[in-house]
Amino acid sequence: MAIVELHRDTLDVDDAVVAHCAGLIAPDERDRAARFHFDHDRRRFIVRRGRLRAVLAERVGGAPEKLVFTTGPLGKPLLPAGPHFSASHSGERMIVAIAEVELGCDIERIDETIDWRPVAESFFAPGECAALKPLSGAAGRQSFFDCWTRKEAFVKALGQGLSYPLDAFDVSVGQAAILLAGGEGWAIAAASPGPGYVGAVVAKDDGLPLEIRWVDRAGQARATRSDLNSIMISTSTGRATSSASAA
Repeated sequence: MAIVELHRDTLDVDDAVVAHCAGLIAPDERDRAARFHFDHDRRRFIVRRGRLRAVLAERVGGAPEKLVFTTGPLGKPLLPAGPHFSASHSGERMIVAIAEVELGCDIERIDETIDWRPVAESFFAPGECAALKPLSGAAGRQSFFDCWTRKEAFVKALGQGLSYPLDAFDVSVGQAAILLAGGEGWAIAAASPGPGYVGAVVAKDDGLPLEIRWVDRAGQARATRSDLNSIMISTSTGRATSSASAA
């Protein structure tokens, strides 16, 4: 069973927390933070980098600021001795996913202003576009963002990011997260970090259910009633079938 720890947090915090996070990041990250033009972007960058380091250091031991990252062939950040991890942020929210298997995660704030149909037509697979076509209003927007985060999580798990064609595989656009085609060997689960956001986690599939364990800021594992739909995702609905072929 692939078990994914999913840490969620907010990026909009007071000055004391920003200062604390600034003490956890490496010199090159402080240099990057200094190059942000807007203060709120600088603060959010410091917080998400500091909290990523804090979460990983808690898992592997040692000081957060001493962690050394490497990158995969296409730039995916890695810890040389593990574990595997993936991070995502949108708006004021962030998540960090950690597992002993390769994985990717993505969250998105549901943007009420975006004209989502042209985006879907430009990037999504034909089957996904067909499933979205009859939808409109809030349901259509929700389904578009569900689809987008599932696709982002998959390409991040592959370590290729948006260099991998988003129309080369199919995911579901409904409430249940499913890899429909082109995702053999991977399992998927929905992972919303809170109201107004959607998210997804993709991890290597060992043939057993993918388990998501939410962790709060104090580091205590918890499962709330709203999390129950994503805690146990059966492989019969969360993975591509063996007969499905890549597009």
